[in-house]
Amino acid sequence: MSELSVNHLLGIKYLNNDDIKLIFETADHFKEVINRPIKKVPSLRDITIANLFFENSTRTKLSFELAEKRLSADVINFSASQSSVKKGETLIDTVNNILSMKVDMVVMRHPNPGASVFLSNHVNASIINAGDGAHEHPTQALLDSYSIRERLGSVRGKKVVIVGDILHSRVALSNIFALKTQGAQVMVCGPKTLIPKYIDKLGVTVETNLKKALNWCDVANMLRVQNERMSVSYFPSAREYTQQYGVNMKLLKSLDKEITIMHPGPINRGVEITSEVADSDQAIILDQVQNGVAIRMAVIYLLASKIKQ
Repeated sequence: MSELSVNHLLGIKYLNNDDIKLIFETADHFKEVINRPIKKVPSLRDITIANLFFENSTRTKLSFELAEKRLSADVINFSASQSSVKKGETLIDTVNNILSMKVDMVVMRHPNPGASVFLSNHVNASIINAGDGAHEHPTQALLDSYSIRERLGSVRGKKVVIVGDILHSRVALSNIFALKTQGAQVMVCGPKTLIPKYIDKLGVTVETNLKKALNWCDVANMLRVQNERMSVSYFPSAREYTQQYGVNMKLLKSLDKEITIMHPGPINRGVEITSEVADSDQAIILDQVQNGVAIRMAVIYLLASKIKQ
């Protein structure tokens, strides 16, 4: 397969296994480019990309921007907190204004689930979802799976546990879709209050005991607790959460085997994982960051090649 089956990246649930494979093979090529002395390729010299962030983001935004510049695209950055959105302008007005500047692709993060799907139906440009509310974050899930493939050889058959605030996490949902599509076994682990009711419909198992979950898995993807999305308290205190669901070196050493630790960032050091774990050889957190640029280059390049047709 030499092209994606989709014209937008709205969510992992719209991708098939061949799409994911193609993105990974393309990312392999770009990873080699990123490690050269001259890190740019002229692939997208004639493409203009608008980054629309209606929610704060540091790592995802920087990663997309870097990926776009490495591909030699023209980039427009738009941050909603400093824009007319504050004055009541609608999403479509904002985007149409940007599109009238002849933009080919829009990378968007938005607090409302489904915002990127809505946009793709109303706007003549390729849309990449950089996170919509607590719904999906497809490029994060792709770079997570890509990092597992790099570390363990493949994703198929691997046991992956996602630990923490599953309820508010778009990373968890996208990861579940991506891992299941590639044939991994998935478990979620966290306080009952932070695990959504519908989760068993997604074909994952639920475990509330962290040590059991870690003994089961090959890879543990540690999520932070998203206090900014919580209007009520879901557990007694951060200290109690850490005692039950935090990973430290003593716990890792007590397991039957060595497991790989991942984290989508930002890390609350000392809450979900200690600094000692985050900086250890078992953690591939910095590899995830590096792979994020290669994956985003791959996604942008593959979608752009469909625009050019």
